[in-house]
Amino acid sequence: MKHKPYDKNAEYGYAPGVFPSMELLSARPEAMLELLYRQEGLRNEGVAALMEACVARGIPAQEAPRALERIAGKENCYAAAVFEKYACTLRPERDHLVLCGVSDMGNFGTIVRTALGFGVEDIAVIRPAADVFDPRVVRASMGALFRANVAYFDDFAHYETAAGRRESFFFRLQNAVPIGSVRRGGEPLSLVFGNESSGLTGELLTRETGVVIPHGGAIDSLNLSVAVGIGLYTCKS
Repeated sequence: MKHKPYDKNAEYGYAPGVFPSMELLSARPEAMLELLYRQEGLRNEGVAALMEACVARGIPAQEAPRALERIAGKENCYAAAVFEKYACTLRPERDHLVLCGVSDMGNFGTIVRTALGFGVEDIAVIRPAADVFDPRVVRASMGALFRANVAYFDDFAHYETAAGRRESFFFRLQNAVPIGSVRRGGEPLSLVFGNESSGLTGELLTRETGVVIPHGGAIDSLNLSVAVGIGLYTCKS
């Protein structure tokens, strides 16, 4: 395999770093195609453990320092996993996190990791949106995305059809009540967040139930990943 820079249209992706690679191997070993490593990285316990685990599973390993530089964009990346991209299906009976137009790679990865921390594994992404398999998302999630079910939809209506009957909270600044005042019912829950800069748009601005995270007037809004963390903590505690 030629290890070209990441291409969103390719059938494979990269998990740069020892911990994301180990998460891939642990959560989705069937998707891992190859391990790339630096010779000097073999002195690292994590790289050595990765090598041992790959050998045990019959996964090839290759010394490829130049490929690692292209993939990670820096010289101190000692290992990266090559994996086959895969599709996920959301489970209607589970709570969902819904991201409408998420565009920042770092935010995306942090959000996936945060959602898993609060027990939400099913994440719907409404296009246009960032690519969940981009190495920057993989690294920001610390490999957590390999334990999540991330599914893309062309619009919110398509998501609703797939998700089934459920209770939804739409996070926005207007036409909303404080999130702490809302009590969830017995149905599965969807927490719906908008784009980093524009938030929710169109008919989602008038959907019930609109909720807001109160904050001081010194800022106009919270960072998306911070807002998602607060929303998850509030609704899942």
